[in-house]
This record gives sequence, structure tokens and C-alpha cells, in this order.
Amino acid sequence: MSRREQREQIFKILFGVEFHSADELEEQIGLYMEDLGDIRKKDADYMTGKVRSIVEHMDEIDGMINQASKNWKTTRMAKAELSILRLAAYEIKYEDDIPVSVSINEAVELAKLYGSDHGPAFVNGILSGMV
Repeated sequence: MSRREQREQIFKILFGVEFHSADELEEQIGLYMEDLGDIRKKDADYMTGKVRSIVEHMDEIDGMINQASKNWKTTRMAKAELSILRLAAYEIKYEDDIPVSVSINEAVELAKLYGSDHGPAFVNGILSGMV
């Protein structure tokens, strides 16, 4: 599975988690991985580890997003865009091996696929404000 495909799956897990309590995280990850079917253990471990780490750092990540967004708070953002922003903000803050420009570009691409009509510009604007 390519890094782009992994990122898309991580986004989908994060998006799904938005509709469940924090106590259900492990169950939701397990169900999602089960639905994916036959994937390499290496890919599953990478994706589940990253989701867990993003959730663990959620307060800090949301703080970064709130600071970068002028008139929008995470509590008012659409769930798809928020999940994309959390993933990209995590990569920018914690994953030095991923260039910032790649994280932003990949987030914009996800927003084109899953966000609202204004999602790509919204995501790009907030992430650009972080760097």
C-alpha cells in the first residue's frame, strides 16, 4: 500500500472516530481494519499506530488548528475537513521525514475527494498558516 493510500485510510478512520466516543477507539480501529480485508501487517500496524498517536495528541493538534484558523474553531468545522487537518497537522508537527509541502499537498488532495466545495482552499489556508 502506498503512503498516499495509507494516508487516505488513516483519514477515513479518523473521520469515523468522530462519531464515536474515545472509549470506542480500539473497537473502531479493529472494525475498520477488518473491513479493509487482506492487507499487509506492516501497513495495518503503521496506520493503527498513526491513528492512535493522532488521537493521543488531539488536544495539541486542535490547538494548532485553532491558532492557524482565524475565525474558525475546530468545534465548528466540518468533520471531513477537520479529520484531514488533524492528519496533516500531526505530520507537520511530529513526522520530520515527511516534507511539509507533501503533507499540505496530500491534505488538499484528500479535501478535493472528501471535503466540501470550499474544502481544498480551506484546508490549504489553515495548513499554510501553520508553517
